[in-house]
Amino acid sequence: MGRPRPLPAELGRRFSVQDALRAGANSGRLRRSDLEIPFRGVRSAVTSTDLSALDPFERQAAARRIRARRYVPRLRGDQFLSHESAVALYGGPLPLVTDRDGPVDGMELPVHVATLGRGTLVRANGVTAHRTNPQNTSVVHRDGIPLASAATAWAQLGAWSVLDLVVLGDFLCRAWRPGPGRRDVGKRPLATIDELRTAISAGRRAGIARLRDAVDLIREDSWSPRESMIRFHMITADLPEPSLNHDVYDSSGRFLACVDLAYPERKIAIEYQSVLHHSRYAADVERIAALRAAGWIVIEVTSDLFARPEVMIDRICRALRA
Repeated sequence: MGRPRPLPAELGRRFSVQDALRAGANSGRLRRSDLEIPFRGVRSAVTSTDLSALDPFERQAAARRIRARRYVPRLRGDQFLSHESAVALYGGPLPLVTDRDGPVDGMELPVHVATLGRGTLVRANGVTAHRTNPQNTSVVHRDGIPLASAATAWAQLGAWSVLDLVVLGDFLCRAWRPGPGRRDVGKRPLATIDELRTAISAGRRAGIARLRDAVDLIREDSWSPRESMIRFHMITADLPEPSLNHDVYDSSGRFLACVDLAYPERKIAIEYQSVLHHSRYAADVERIAALRAAGWIVIEVTSDLFARPEVMIDRICRALRA
């Protein structure tokens, strides 16, 4: 069989069968091997996306985004992507879904599709359907895709733990403040804490108690999910609330570092140490050495210590007592 003839350019990489037929493609062309069938009535150009280099969280989130985008051609005018699918498209942190064998393949996770009002719910393999109330639902278009607003998507996730809701809320509400080396200064956050409060007070929400607990713990200055989790463990252990991403200067006014979490008045810094790229290792070593030379106690939270929050909290407590 020869090479497939080109499809009409206006179809793009993902399209509905109906749109393709209206554009002049015939049914035989839509069965060729260069097209996938991710959902009934949808065709997508075959791609060879390799997600193996990503960590399990990123790999699962990337697969969710691919799945969500592939479903878009099937959306009706009263439908939009919601819940975890909307969060994935915002780039927000999602809890890792696992089974007895470990992390689940993100391509096997459902796409969340909501119908606004009384329209017919979706019935399709690989889709979790929801019905939403127009009075407490806000829909936006992002890159041409209709999806729940950031605040609405957060409020739809009351089944999550308070910790995961706080982590996502911190991501959505980050304030892009000025400071040495900070990027995207002044960029509008995806949501504000007031918008989250409005979203959970506008009507009935599943998991409302967790949502209310979480919204009180969300802050605007966390820069990563791990920072948010460390702060959550600290606050729920009744430690004083730390400053977030605090800029440190020496006695002559020279900038030393921006530390993840800090008690500035006691010169205590808590730094999460991710798996460092070799190009950053030397700079981080020098930064922490400069802090210690300036009299700061620096608690480095490695992945091993992060996995033992009770030990981490004890270490912070001992620093505070000292």
